[in-house]
Formats: sequence, structure tokens, C-alpha cells
Amino acid sequence: MQNLRNIAIIAHVDHGKTTLVDKMILQGKLFRENEKQGGDLILDNNDLERERGITILSKNVSVRYKDYKINIIDTPGHSDFGGEVERVLNMADGVLLLVDAFEGTMPQTRFVLQKALGLGKKAIVVINKVDKPNCRPEEVQEEVFDLMFSLGASEEQLDFVTIYGSAKQGWMSTDWKKPTTDITALLDAIIANIPAPQAATGTPQMLITSLEYSSYVGRIAIGKLTRGTLKASQAVTLCKRDGITLEKTRIKDLMLFEGLEKKKVEEVNAGEICALVGIEGFEIGDTIADYENPEALPPIAIDEPTMSMLFTINNSPFFGKDGKYVTSRHIKERLDKELEKNLALKVQPGPSADSFVVFGRGVLHLSVLIETMRREGYELQVGQPKVIIKEMDGKKCEPVEQLTIDIPEEFSGKAIEMVTKRKGSLNNMETRGDRVHLDFDIPSRGIIGLRSNLLTASAGEAVIAHRLKGFEPYKGDIEMRINGSLIAMETGDTFAYAINKLQDRGKFFIEPGETVYAGQVIGESTRPDDIVINVCKSKKLTNMRASGSDDKVNIAPPVKFSLEEALEYIQEDEYVEVTPHSMRLRKIYLDETERKRHEKSKSND
Repeated sequence: MQNLRNIAIIAHVDHGKTTLVDKMILQGKLFRENEKQGGDLILDNNDLERERGITILSKNVSVRYKDYKINIIDTPGHSDFGGEVERVLNMADGVLLLVDAFEGTMPQTRFVLQKALGLGKKAIVVINKVDKPNCRPEEVQEEVFDLMFSLGASEEQLDFVTIYGSAKQGWMSTDWKKPTTDITALLDAIIANIPAPQAATGTPQMLITSLEYSSYVGRIAIGKLTRGTLKASQAVTLCKRDGITLEKTRIKDLMLFEGLEKKKVEEVNAGEICALVGIEGFEIGDTIADYENPEALPPIAIDEPTMSMLFTINNSPFFGKDGKYVTSRHIKERLDKELEKNLALKVQPGPSADSFVVFGRGVLHLSVLIETMRREGYELQVGQPKVIIKEMDGKKCEPVEQLTIDIPEEFSGKAIEMVTKRKGSLNNMETRGDRVHLDFDIPSRGIIGLRSNLLTASAGEAVIAHRLKGFEPYKGDIEMRINGSLIAMETGDTFAYAINKLQDRGKFFIEPGETVYAGQVIGESTRPDDIVINVCKSKKLTNMRASGSDDKVNIAPPVKFSLEEALEYIQEDEYVEVTPHSMRLRKIYLDETERKRHEKSKSND
């Protein structure tokens, strides 16, 4: 029992968590010499995670080292997936705080560390990427100490061990100037500094903190058994998170994490992270307790959502062309399924029968859901992201975020100007090498669309991160996108001839030969007003030719949006239409007369 360690790896995005777990897996010899390792980032196993290079869902693995079993939980770094991190920390007895040796402590480092310290977890600090040029390991170690101190860490938590190394190169050492050949220094530090799980005797108690879904056995409940023992086929009570409902049920199979797999066992003792099969109707935050004398554990508190978005069925002229699930019933069932495992998500009925208002932690949180749905064959339309406004002490309050920008010095003035225009206030500015590090407080509304503008202004050099600070009094109106849209006049195929003649009207989002429909947004106008244009007009051919009348067509390449950029770009009267193979922007009212009528009635109100 004492030879067990449960540890969560926490860090800011891109500081190397998943790479480090890969090296621990390899050190623990989980693969035979001849076995294929499945490329890098063994744990980021869904397509979206591999493409974006981020971890979205937490994962469990275990490694055997000496006589110890170390359960490792890889967590996401984005604060949009904070709900995921909070739950997972309940299962760990300590954390590995990973910090980049050049970037130092970032907003999300603060976010995840605050959660861990609040739960009383002991941290081991790993300063990663010391092989980078310009790295500053000693300074970063000081930064981590100052951060822990400012977050109110206890004496014991402040007395942390620091390990230096490069996860990518596969070495860890207690001194960054003396590289080693493997990561045993880190594994030894885990065994020496992370406490063994507290095994309380008595009736079984397990808080369900995570779940998996298998098409063979259904939903699998995962959590840490904090007290007692559980056996396969044992009758237990499921205590719901409302504190009142009790349901009698039976465990069908018990599983432990062994390496990357789950292994069936007959019995699990307190302190282990295990998976239960056969429990019906459970939710995250419920407790598995004794059959006769059930005692519930306190449920998990989750940060509330800050942003909402309208999801509705696809009713464009091209609906049903490439999606499998297109009705509101399909969308509702899919959102209900997502609610079961995505704690930070909420869904309410929308203004019409076939629409839903989905609340989440940020644009990234919601766009990952939309992207997953489109890959599963869903067609839907989503409206402009809106922040949640609350009434607090009689005042109108909105979510405010802490924003950090790392940017080359020559672009810093432009960045400050952009953020202050969006009601941001500069708290701190420091130079690190040839880059400037800026700290702002900014309303969540101001962050929508800011990333793409900053990247354009800084030639792609800006590094942007933000985390929720809290709700503060409303800061006033923010001037958002000022350019109008170019709207297609009719349905048909676009012609290079027509686009060429209209290039002075603005930037296009479409290529020649694409099929468009009336009311589709096909470009950005150079003026504040929307312009309706006909891009389906071909050149009239006659048998008369004059020399020089056939000009060469020179068309600028179209602007292509990612899903997040499209969501941040659209205005209130526009939707993003998302289907498995395409993404289009459109006006809510496709007919021009109807749009004008609607505008008129709105201005009369």
C-alpha cells in the first residue's frame, strides 16, 4: 500500500506536460523493445489534440519504478478546460508543476497552481526546456517561489524540490548544468517527496471524478478510493451530488490502470485510482459508498461558465448535403451526452424550438465541442459568442480576465493600443531579452477577436494567454469589428471574372469555382456598410474579339478562417454554418428585403 504514489502533472499550455509523461512511460518500460510507440505524444490520442498540439481531456496512466507504482494524471493547461483540472486534482496526492525555463510562470500556471495549493497538495517543481537558448532556470525558480508565496502556500508547500531538465531530450537532473542520461532524478524525487495516499479504514467511499465511455460496456466511472476496499460484483450505494438521492446498485467489474491499459482486478484497496464498470446513471461528483451505511463525500465545486453561444439547426440552402445528423433532436441528444462528462458546460432551450443556448468557459472550450461534433457528422449553425452579464449588489457585472502578451519590442505600442481600445488596463510591463512581457486586466468581451488582430499586427510573433480573474462592474461599450460584410446576391458557382472586377470592394473569403448561396457572407467590405454583390456573373462571350480586351485575371488569395477565428469574427446578425466538410459565414436573414425590414424594426425599437 505504501508503495503507491498518485500524481497530477500541471502546467501552462505548451510547457511540455505530455512530452514528459511520454518519457516516464518509456522509462517505465511500458513498451517492449519491438513494440511500436505510436509516434510522439502517446497520450494525446484524439485527432483534435494531435492537430492542435494541446491536451483537452485528462488521461490516466501508471508507471512501475523500483518497487513503486506511480499513477500519473496528465491534465490540460488551457483555463477553458479548468473544469477538467479541478476534478482531476482530487485524485492526486501531489503535483508536478512544470514550468518553461524561458517563459517562466504564465497565467495558466497560476490558475492550475492555485487550485492545487487550495486543495493542500505538495508540489515538485520541474523546470523544463533548459536546453533552450536564452533560458533562465534560476530566475524562473525564484518566480515560482514568489508565485507560491503570493497564492498563500503553507510553509511545507513552499519547501519544494526543484528538478531541471529537458523532457524532449529525455533527461532530468537536480542541477541544470549537469545533464544526465535519463529521468530517474525526477522519479526518485516523486517517491521521496510525494506522500503515499492516506488509507482510511472503514466502509468504502469513492468520489467519481472522471468518466470514460466504451461502446462495449457503456460508461466507466473513475475516481480514487479514499476509504475501505471494493470488490468485483459488490453491491454498493450511489449517493448523488444533490446530497439526498441514494440509489442501490452493483459493481460489475473493477479495473486498475496498468501502464496505458486498464486491467481487471478482484479487489481494490484505499488509495488506488480505479475504474468501475456496471454502475448506471452516475454523474461526476457522485459518491460510491457502502450498501448498508452510505456516507457521501462533498461533491466537486466547478467554476461557472463565462460565455454563451446559440446552437441551432442548419437551415441554409445547402443543408443536409454532407452531414449525417441534421435535426434538432440529433443536436439535443449530442449536447445531453456532452453534459454528462463536460462539467463546465450548461445547456438551456433557445428562443426557438430548434435552437439551444450553450454556456461554456470560453471560445476555445465551445469551439472544441463544435469541432468534435462536425467530425462526428453533425451539421449545425452557431451564433456570435456572448459573455454572461450578472447582477451583483445591484450592479451590472461582467467577467474580467488577466491577459499576458509576449511580443517583440517594436510591436509593443501597437499591442497596448489594441488592448486599451477594448477597455483593457495595463498592470505591468517588463523587458525579457528582445521581447516585452505585458500584463493586462481586460473584459472577456474584449478578448473575442483580439488574438487574430494581434497576430496580424505583430507578424505572427505575439504569444497570448489569459485566465478568468472574476466578475467586475461593467466597463462600458467596446468598439468591435467596424467593417461590413460582402454578401452574395444569388446562388450559384463563382467566377474569377466577377471576383476580379469586385476586388476593390474588399477582401474575399471564397475562391473562384466555389458554390455560394444568396445571403452567404463571402468577404469583408472596405466600408462599414454591408454590400450585396454578384460573384456568379460570367463573362458574356461573343464571336468578336478586340486585341487587349481579354485581360489577365489577377486575384488575391482568399482569407481562410479557423473555427475560432470565424466565431470571433461574426457579428450579431450572422451565423457560422458548420458541416463535416465545410464552414461558411452567413447572414441570419438570407433575403435582402427581410434583412432591411428587420433592421428597420430594430431601429424603431
